Amino acid sequence: MPPPDSPTAPAPFSPEVRASGILLHVTSLPSPYGVGDLGPGALAWIDRLHDAGQRWWQTLPLGPTGYGDSPYQTLSTFAGNELLLSPEWLIEDGLLRADDRPPRLFPSHAVDYGAVIGFKAELLKAVGANFTARARPELKAAFEAFRHDQRGWLDDYALFRAIKARHGGVHYLEWPAALLRREPAALARSRHELAEEIDGVRLAQFLFFRQAQRLRAYARAKGVGLIGDLPFFVSPDSSDVWANPELFLLDKSYRPRVIAGVPPDLFSADGQRWGNPIYDWVALRRTGYRWYIDRLRVLLTHVDLIRLDHFRGFAAAWHVPADAPTAITGRWVPGPGAALFEAMRRALGGLPFIAEDLGLITPDVEALRDQFQLPGSRVLQFAFDGKADNPYLPHNHPANAVVYTGTHDNPTTRQWAEELSAQERQRLGGYLKRPVVERGQAAWELIRLAWTSRAALAIAPLQDLLNLGAEGRMNQPGHGEGNWAWRATPTMLSGAPWPALRDLTARTSRLGRRPPDA
Repeated sequence: MPPPDSPTAPAPFSPEVRASGILLHVTSLPSPYGVGDLGPGALAWIDRLHDAGQRWWQTLPLGPTGYGDSPYQTLSTFAGNELLLSPEWLIEDGLLRADDRPPRLFPSHAVDYGAVIGFKAELLKAVGANFTARARPELKAAFEAFRHDQRGWLDDYALFRAIKARHGGVHYLEWPAALLRREPAALARSRHELAEEIDGVRLAQFLFFRQAQRLRAYARAKGVGLIGDLPFFVSPDSSDVWANPELFLLDKSYRPRVIAGVPPDLFSADGQRWGNPIYDWVALRRTGYRWYIDRLRVLLTHVDLIRLDHFRGFAAAWHVPADAPTAITGRWVPGPGAALFEAMRRALGGLPFIAEDLGLITPDVEALRDQFQLPGSRVLQFAFDGKADNPYLPHNHPANAVVYTGTHDNPTTRQWAEELSAQERQRLGGYLKRPVVERGQAAWELIRLAWTSRAALAIAPLQDLLNLGAEGRMNQPGHGEGNWAWRATPTMLSGAPWPALRDLTARTSRLGRRPPDA
């Protein structure tokens, strides 16, 4: 791995360094195994980014998904998603043979999660048996070191997954009372009875971290930085809440007293009722925010920069009564504010973050972001409401910002443009000084606007680079089914306008190089 100051290592984010990148979740990469993974397909993707002059690859959260396959509702904020393990790299490590991975036919354009979960579970069984029987001594030694170094979260997570599997995958609130309450005798009995399953979970996490570190080293050698994504809240059905109930606002039955969401917004007239438990910031402060900082520290072993999802929650969060049917009923309650960021800066030696400051942003949110000089987010699809002071319009962007054509929650730019009203189309055409919707050119024109913006970093979802319509949408907030499945095919990637993107990147001084006097 090159040192941080080598010519090929990605430059850290700075308002003085103009750069650009592409948003694409790992699951969306081409792969013969039904889902994108951390292996050869990801390396080929990094090569494409490098050749096109792109300095950043942004993904969605990398944790193990639960209900709805959402990367924003994971079974652990610390763990990696075992579905992302590369079978090719497991073969390289001597943990799989060709006959351990029977041929399967998977759709190339979407993830069939049910089929992929079953397939990868079979592979991991073979991996476990082969690891016990013939793993190299140095690999076994590395596994033992990993178990020791990550035991603070790994032991609870492995036990959680093993117990969950034993009880048919039901929410942990439905487990026997002794396990719900984490009575020592019940936990000890489960550790004994489920020892083999627990070790299998630990091994899968070791292999995920091993592959993720290999991917990051390759990206760094190519001068490509990795941007991760940290959900503000954790899933209600997670080892995080089960193992640390004292850190959340729960009742005596371990159920949330209030849940997270947002009031009515552009995405939903009823608001969004996310259902996540809310932190007890008083309890976290007593520990120096150790648990929260630990989750950041683990993610930073995989990535170079973290997008802090729902940044406004650090200033105040929308508390919804747990029994409320929608998120309309709720109230804003102050979050940890500057105290948490001071603690994070001391512990991490810096604040390698992007603030996702979208939605209802109030002066206190902006003040918190600016106090710590964090780059904010600008989304071009929100720019054309006819107001000259709209902060998303390119001429209003500060340098210390990341501009997106759209995000994983937005429609693709082509779909967005096609659904604009006549008045909105006129505004867009007026700003661009050319009508583009009718000719299907809105996606490239928004990419051009993003790349010419003053914002230091410009990012477009791959779907916009490919000029895809509704078929390319990744997520539709408020809809629990049919999300997170989109995949790029090899044909799509080979047909993307990479030379044009590199030319635009060079013309807009976004090749990621510091100016001589910086």
